[in-house]
Amino acid sequence: MRTRGTIIIRGIVQGVGFRPFVYAKAHEYGMRGTVKNLGSEVEIAAWGDRFREFLDAVSHGTPLSRIDSVDVFDLAGEPPDSFTILESGTGSRSGFIPADVATCDACLADITTPGSRYEGYWATSCVNCGPRYSIITAIPYDRERTSMDVFPMCSPCEREYTDPACRRHHAQTIACSICGPHLALLNPGGTPVPCADPIRDAAALLDAGKILAIRGIGGFHIACIEESAAELKRRLGRTEQPLAVMATLGVTERIADVSEEERAQLTSRERPIVVLRKRDPESHASISNLHTIGVMLPYTGLHHLLFAALARPLLIMTSANMPGYPMITDLAQASGRLAGQVDYILTHNRPIVNRCDDSVVRDGYIIRLSRGFAPRRAAIDLGPRGILGVGPELNANITIYQNGFAVTSPHVGNVRNPPTLAYLQETVENIGEIIGARYDTIVHDLHPRFLSTRYARELAEATGAQLLAVQHHRAHIAAATREECIGIAIDGVGYGDDGTIWGGEIFAGRVPDYDRVAHLEVVPMPGGDLATRFPERMLYGIMPTEEIRDLLASRGWPELELGVLEKQVEKRFNVADTSSTGRLLDAASALLGLCRERTYDGEPAVKLESAAYRGRAAAWDLAFTGRDGREVFSTRSLLAEAYRRMQAGERVVDIAASVQYNLARGVAAMAVRAAEERGIGRVALSGGVAYNHAIREAIRQEILAAGLEYVINPDYPLGDGCISYGQVVCGGSLGE
Repeated sequence: MRTRGTIIIRGIVQGVGFRPFVYAKAHEYGMRGTVKNLGSEVEIAAWGDRFREFLDAVSHGTPLSRIDSVDVFDLAGEPPDSFTILESGTGSRSGFIPADVATCDACLADITTPGSRYEGYWATSCVNCGPRYSIITAIPYDRERTSMDVFPMCSPCEREYTDPACRRHHAQTIACSICGPHLALLNPGGTPVPCADPIRDAAALLDAGKILAIRGIGGFHIACIEESAAELKRRLGRTEQPLAVMATLGVTERIADVSEEERAQLTSRERPIVVLRKRDPESHASISNLHTIGVMLPYTGLHHLLFAALARPLLIMTSANMPGYPMITDLAQASGRLAGQVDYILTHNRPIVNRCDDSVVRDGYIIRLSRGFAPRRAAIDLGPRGILGVGPELNANITIYQNGFAVTSPHVGNVRNPPTLAYLQETVENIGEIIGARYDTIVHDLHPRFLSTRYARELAEATGAQLLAVQHHRAHIAAATREECIGIAIDGVGYGDDGTIWGGEIFAGRVPDYDRVAHLEVVPMPGGDLATRFPERMLYGIMPTEEIRDLLASRGWPELELGVLEKQVEKRFNVADTSSTGRLLDAASALLGLCRERTYDGEPAVKLESAAYRGRAAAWDLAFTGRDGREVFSTRSLLAEAYRRMQAGERVVDIAASVQYNLARGVAAMAVRAAEERGIGRVALSGGVAYNHAIREAIRQEILAAGLEYVINPDYPLGDGCISYGQVVCGGSLGE
């Protein structure tokens, strides 16, 4: 029977209280020895009669750890007199610091218990909760390499920090009201507002209808009560965009239908925004004019204390940055950029090293991969080379692969502007430094003019790395599965092999060799991006008929503009060609009068979906043609049928539901036929349109009814937040 050994535990073992956990187990089982942190592994030298029990206990890890492997080696020499924790050392970097998580129940009890040392302290945390990625500057993860380094521990905190019996033993975020970060209430210019209790005063201001910027874990939010929603939207210039709210679980269950799975997501340590179906689709219209509403529960001590002082049941809580731009993290930025938008600022003085937006989940699928879920670390064998995927243009993030693991960053934003490009570069540098990355291959989108493509070229030139371009939708499918499959990619836009704009694609093959075997009908986009903003242009591009011209005239289009649009389509001047599913949904939304101008990303499509939620779908006749040896689903015929039914007086909500259902039927039919022709039994689905519940479920049912395996990746976003990961997967094969 083994009574001694060196135990090497690899994985996410930094910043998760692993050494104190091992120390406690050593005392429980009467072990002597040492434990040392070596980056992505913990080295334990242990002697004792209950070695096997001790080994089994430490192999399970802590709540925030992720164990990749446990190995035991022979150990020579005499045991020490006790069990001790050694200073951290350098070593492997295949692990990673875990993401920021919600304040745990034990710390919440400390905050709310009268007489507790942490009573009312907003930044209370322990080894099992609180900020991680947002505060780290380097590894090994020790206090001096976090933004907590500027807050020396007081004597009571140091006693807990060094007490092996305390759950704050070696908790790098330990702090209290004596020694830790503090709060301040400021006016928009940054001048302090005299007050005895910033949280209570902030709650009173919110209850009075004021709009506040609140600094959180990974950046600033803008908060207000529901009665101030219209004013907030006016100030932000986002009059139509739905806003997320923060509420307690009880309030959430009163305003929305919450399944068991959604309740688990809401209360998880990740605490994402969960997109829920309202109990009354018409309710809370000032917050969301859709049938859904995004809700998150309080996830920091500050949030819980704020809600304890608040009279209103919920707060709007939206990111304090322009859509697609990086989160605002420092006070100077907030004071400068939020002038005119907020009435007060509730801030703290703990530096935010790595910004991190709120994650968003719908139906169990990640929409935005960020706080709580990211950085995301996935075990995958792509060989010995280091690979960087710089992502797409919209909803971008980055992924770095090395030594059997892919690490995907939190959401970066839309890389269409210098600030977001700078944030993308900063993210590559920060995560690369933490994990000790090297780049043999750098993968970028096929589009030659993306800012991320330019950055990839510059970085490849600087590092000598191989440069690879991967088509957008092939990256989507690679992110879903590495196995041979029929791949369905349905989304907005992506640069295609032929220079046209793809977005409704059926592929066949195995990563990285995907043949484009079918697609939606290629139609004109008059004015390119202008057709994205004004979906009635897209409608006329698909159906350039007198009837549609008359429809637009009846809606107030000037004759001159109609004439220009007509000539533009006829002469093919400044017209892009696209097979985009998103643009088809935009056109349908415009046809039905649901959205005539897009004011936020995806607005026409989500308004179509919200209308369809109230309708009943009917099966229509579908039309298919061929082009260049590929099957093509006629979207013109789909819209023509929608127009005919609209003229016949059919309910808009029923037409909307039918457009979605028959689009899904058409896409699935092409995939099923491709699977039969190729002898492939697996169909993978990806793309932002797959967030649409009705479309996704209709495709799934058709695939399963055909006796095929249905694959969708629940660990990465279905939208473009999976692209950088898919790029790395493709790069692992293309570079061989």
